[in-house]
Amino acid sequence: MNADMRRGMHIKDDFPLLKKGLHYLDNAATTQKPRAVIEAVKRFYETENATVHRGLYPLSVKATERFERARGVVAEFIGAPTENVIFTSGTTDSINLVAQALPLKKGDEILLTPHEHHANIVPWQELAKRTGAKVVWCDLNENLTLDVDDLQRKLSKKTKVLAISHVSNVLGIVNPLDRIIPHAREHGTFVLVDGAQAVQHLDVNVRKLDCDAYAFSGHKLYGPTGIGVLYLKSLTLAPARTGGDMIDDVTEQEARFAEGAPRRFEAGTPNLAGIAGLAAAINYLRGVRMGNIHANEENLLRQTWDALKQFPRVRLLGPAPGQVMRAGILTFTIDRVPPHDLAELLARRGVCIRAGKHCAHPLHHRLGLHEGTNRVSFGIYNDGEDVEQLVEGVIQAMDVFR
Repeated sequence: MNADMRRGMHIKDDFPLLKKGLHYLDNAATTQKPRAVIEAVKRFYETENATVHRGLYPLSVKATERFERARGVVAEFIGAPTENVIFTSGTTDSINLVAQALPLKKGDEILLTPHEHHANIVPWQELAKRTGAKVVWCDLNENLTLDVDDLQRKLSKKTKVLAISHVSNVLGIVNPLDRIIPHAREHGTFVLVDGAQAVQHLDVNVRKLDCDAYAFSGHKLYGPTGIGVLYLKSLTLAPARTGGDMIDDVTEQEARFAEGAPRRFEAGTPNLAGIAGLAAAINYLRGVRMGNIHANEENLLRQTWDALKQFPRVRLLGPAPGQVMRAGILTFTIDRVPPHDLAELLARRGVCIRAGKHCAHPLHHRLGLHEGTNRVSFGIYNDGEDVEQLVEGVIQAMDVFR
């Protein structure tokens, strides 16, 4: 048994759902939760359940302290000032919050890439409809990486927003933000980064990236569903959600919103148990260490790529591991094997992958893959045995669909 298999088996013990016989390879959709996260959520409801910022009784004070400590944990994790971390319900909510707050007008441009998830496409399309702005798309290179030269050519004074994924949820390609964001800065472009597929794989420092906004979800980070994070470099945007706890004063005629504080964007009662779980997930990842996570995923990605490329019927999308930086995501098709049929056959073996267009229809349309693709995505608990079971299932499927 090799080292990555031993490491994966050890970590699997921390995840109650990963019982024997389950090979979970759909981590880009959502990750499984370690006991530490499950216990943090349970502990909150059993011992700390109260609203925050509103009560002077001990239970509320304790909940408020826990809430703000969690904000600090998130801030340290992504290299942000604590006051610039905003809790949302997820990446989609975070991106919509920004899209609804930006003051665009007719003639402005929004630059998108073909790597984007629908959550980083549709809000901008709707913003363009409301304001008369125009959505502009950059091109891809032959190996499906972003054509950075084309992206830079399309940036101009008209480009008010660049919305870009840190990691493609289909291809696993890590986009070279260090080359792209400085060029956007020259044009005064607001840069929003979709980090939903990045924070669980990479060391992320939003201040080094110098983006204006960075969004991610807890459930892809081994935390609970229904909790997300939005980092905003500046807190001067108009709030897109209004209600309680985000105001300084309300009269019968108007409201005065909180200035210079994250609560300006946190209307209503937050998902307090989810926030406790998110902090627990980040602390758990710190124990595993991000460098070890990336090395293990890189090894599994290479094993899977090398195993599948030997079959002429298999088409692997994107550049091979080692050619560009990639996170633990691999997408492929098999000639004469419909994606959903492969996923169903693998499921019978206890292998969980994703089939379809992965909320990335524009990319699949560009590639002419109208039936969709199969996506394998690795997490911290995956090991060589998961890869072996996947490959054996692929061989079986090719035999069934001759």
